[in-house]
Amino acid sequence: MNAEPADQIRLLDVQNLDVRLSQLAHKLNSLPEHAELDALTKDLTQQRDLLVAAQTQASDTAREQTKAEQDVDQVRQRAARDQQRLDSGVGVSARDLANLQNEVVSLAKRQGDLEDVVLDVMERLEASTERVAALTGRVTALEGEVADATARREAATAEIDAEVAKITKDREVVVGSMPTDLMALYEKIRAKQGGVGAARLYQRRCEGCRLELDMAEVNEIKAAARDQVVRHENCGRILVRTADSGI
Repeated sequence: MNAEPADQIRLLDVQNLDVRLSQLAHKLNSLPEHAELDALTKDLTQQRDLLVAAQTQASDTAREQTKAEQDVDQVRQRAARDQQRLDSGVGVSARDLANLQNEVVSLAKRQGDLEDVVLDVMERLEASTERVAALTGRVTALEGEVADATARREAATAEIDAEVAKITKDREVVVGSMPTDLMALYEKIRAKQGGVGAARLYQRRCEGCRLELDMAEVNEIKAAARDQVVRHENCGRILVRTADSGI
């Protein structure tokens, strides 16, 4: 294949732009905010799950307290009615009197036991409420950190995208003036050689694979016409000759 030496030189410009685009793609994928957000999101999800569990427990405990207080109130009312009958003594036989006295004592004990239950439930509800408050604070803080990291990632991404857009436009301008067959060969080699399809020949060394050319290959390139597209036997990349090629 033949191509004007100037076009071959400009192929290095295209290669440099492609290298920069690859660097920017790597930079975009390697933004520290990605890992930071993954960790924060995982932590936030865990804390939200814990908060839901704590809220459920607090709600259940609140209902348990209401039920326990109702039980105490029912026993208290029944004891009050029995005591009122005892105090009035109207229509109460001696046998009924004894039964009522025993029931009042029993209800008093029952009331005491139920009040102990209420106290226990109140303590558990207080602890549950405090846990809900603490977890709510953690979730709110993490949400703020996620928002901050997201904003920083978006800013970094926008900056990279802007540079990518500029370089892509510059590349289109250069490629638009290049021979199509030369560009086709370059793209084919670049796809096979890790993104580098053309390399400068500098001091008899290929800057693509960093290997020095042997004398036979040097002599072969010396004999090639200036518009002949030469390739390195080792890596297959297009070798672009310049004043510093050492040939």
